[in-house]
Order: sequence, then structure tokens, then C-alpha cells
Amino acid sequence: MKMPYLVKTPGLLKQFYPGLTWNKSRTEKAIYLTFDDGPIPQVTPFVLQTLAQFDAKATFFCIGENVQKHPEIFEAVKAGGHAIGNHTFNHLRGWNTANELYLENVEQCNQLVKSKLFRPPYGRAKKSQLAALKKQYEVVMWDVLSGDFDPDISPQQCYQNVVGKSSNGSIVVFHDSLKAWPRLEYVLPKALAFWQDRGYVFKSL
Repeated sequence: MKMPYLVKTPGLLKQFYPGLTWNKSRTEKAIYLTFDDGPIPQVTPFVLQTLAQFDAKATFFCIGENVQKHPEIFEAVKAGGHAIGNHTFNHLRGWNTANELYLENVEQCNQLVKSKLFRPPYGRAKKSQLAALKKQYEVVMWDVLSGDFDPDISPQQCYQNVVGKSSNGSIVVFHDSLKAWPRLEYVLPKALAFWQDRGYVFKSL
């Protein structure tokens, strides 16, 4: 069954999960680009090249298993001056995973990524898991979800999702994954150009 998702995170959800990072300062004209699920050879190098063209810094929430498989690409992300976050070792869905196993999986990833930033895969984790994680990590969510992972939307719709819903301090989610590639390849350069033309800077977390 396809999980529903919201492009723009509602304020009520942010209130229900206090202590998580949903966006940054609304007074600064900055966009915080984030990329989940990499690094992989087919997509991550394109992302790095595109970011470099716009002098953009971003945050990569990496899956430990992918870091282990592609260490040279992980090193290229770091060499580009980007921030690194933890996205579990095996992309676990917290709601379906026992707390002890989930936290062990996060720690397994952190042995490789060595980060104080964490994002739960699917944006879903139990409150008990989040409470434990907040002791060690800044748990980063988002306020704009591109939908690049959704094969049912067009690249054009994905582009409208991000440029239409973002504003000062937005944390925007993309995916450096094969599933997202047909939309990401189209959207990323166009969205960066759109934001740059409007005076935004691109910062890592």
C-alpha cells in the first residue's frame, strides 16, 4: 500500500513532535537542501556536481549500508563541504521496529558517518525512539517534501512542490536514490536556479 505524504508539513504536526528540527530561521533568506538514502554511484555524483555549480551546501542523510558499499562517494560528499547525517544502517521504519533494534541500527550507521544529525527513514519513528535519540542527536525533519520518490508525479509537479512551498529557512527533502532519479535529474538544477535568482543562499545544517 502506498503511504500518503504531505508536501508541506502542517504546523499541528510540528507541535505534536516538539524538540525536532522542522525548519530554520524564517528571517534569513536561506534554503536547507537535504538528500536522503545515498550515497550511490548512479545519482550522488550528479547531485554533488549540480550543487557545486550553484555554490550550494547541503546535508546528506546517509544509509550506513550505502556508505559501506560506496566509501569513495561518501568521501566525495564530505570533500564537497557538505554536512552528513545518520539515516539508520538499513533504512528501518521505526514504527515497525523494536526500540532496541532500531537504536542499535542507528548506532551501527553512526560508526561510519560519525554525525550528530539524525533523520528517521520515512519520517516515522515511535515517540519512545525519538526521546532516546534526542539525547544524542539533533533529529531533523523537514517542512517541504519534494515527492521525488513518487513515480506517480511528473518531474514538473515535483518542481512545483519545492518552489511553490519553500520559503525562508525551509528544510527541503530530496533523495539521491534510483527511485527518485527521473524527477531529481529534472528538478534539482531548475529549483536551484529559481532560488538563486530570488536571492536565496543554500546552507548545510
